[in-house]
Amino acid sequence: MISYLIRRILQLVPVLLVASVAIWAMLYAVPGGPVAMIVGQDASQEQIDAATRELGLDRPLIVQYADWVGNAVSGDLGKSIFSKEPVVKLIGQRLPATIQLAVFSLLIALIISIPIAIISALNPGTWIDRVLSSWSALALAVPTFWLGILLVLLFAVELRWLPSASRYIPFWTAPLDAMRNTFLPALTLGVYVSGILARFLRASLVGELRSDYVRTARSKGLPERQIVGGHIMRNALIPFVTIVGLMLANFLGGSVVTEVVFTYPGLGRLLVQAISTRDYPLIQGIILVIIVIFMLINLAVDMLYAYIDPRIEHK
Repeated sequence: MISYLIRRILQLVPVLLVASVAIWAMLYAVPGGPVAMIVGQDASQEQIDAATRELGLDRPLIVQYADWVGNAVSGDLGKSIFSKEPVVKLIGQRLPATIQLAVFSLLIALIISIPIAIISALNPGTWIDRVLSSWSALALAVPTFWLGILLVLLFAVELRWLPSASRYIPFWTAPLDAMRNTFLPALTLGVYVSGILARFLRASLVGELRSDYVRTARSKGLPERQIVGGHIMRNALIPFVTIVGLMLANFLGGSVVTEVVFTYPGLGRLLVQAISTRDYPLIQGIILVIIVIFMLINLAVDMLYAYIDPRIEHK
């Protein structure tokens, strides 16, 4: 297991290097660049040259890239152009909020999708299956920003049960307030992802239900609950865990629209603000952190395979 883990980590290094090149090249791919944003349209050539030297953009490209990578490895992602604060500090302030939202959203998605998938798979072709499959299609078809607005109108404007603008309150400091402020954005993301998870799990369960070992277990008179819970679910979890890991990574990096709708102070909203102001060091840092988190989650999913199914060996 340890040798496999080391090998997988080494395989991630070239992927991370390629991603770092693409992120760093963003400075030159976008028209205008950070210098134009700092000095403005009416700046003199002397001001432009001074800003270029300040950002280190007058040095050879390979030197700039090597310095940026070296600083990133040591934990220094530069300073924000506008707030003048370290990028690591700004990301560290917003990342816990996004992680909390991602965990809540995933829990809601699992609570919705697992019962739907199991009931649908155990009743294939029936009206129950058709209704639950329609739910999956509906959840995927509804845009998250539109669903978020509807939830705000219902729970915040009409019923006045929940706040329309969500704040980040750490769960361990005030659990009820944290759930109250995170519920609407988490429900918005969870409903959408529940459609994806339900479809994957249902397809996996239907495939396992047709297996020979299920017919053998039923012929022995084992209860259906024991067959489903003890045998089918464990085998069906392999592809399901993969998509759950991908969705968790997607929550951490792709909840931009939802965070903007609910004014939630997460990493996605910070990325939108950085893009609107062309704060390139901050944009680069956020994207790099998201890529690293995505890779680590995929690595964790690979490690979970051996515990879910002992037949899988990591050598």
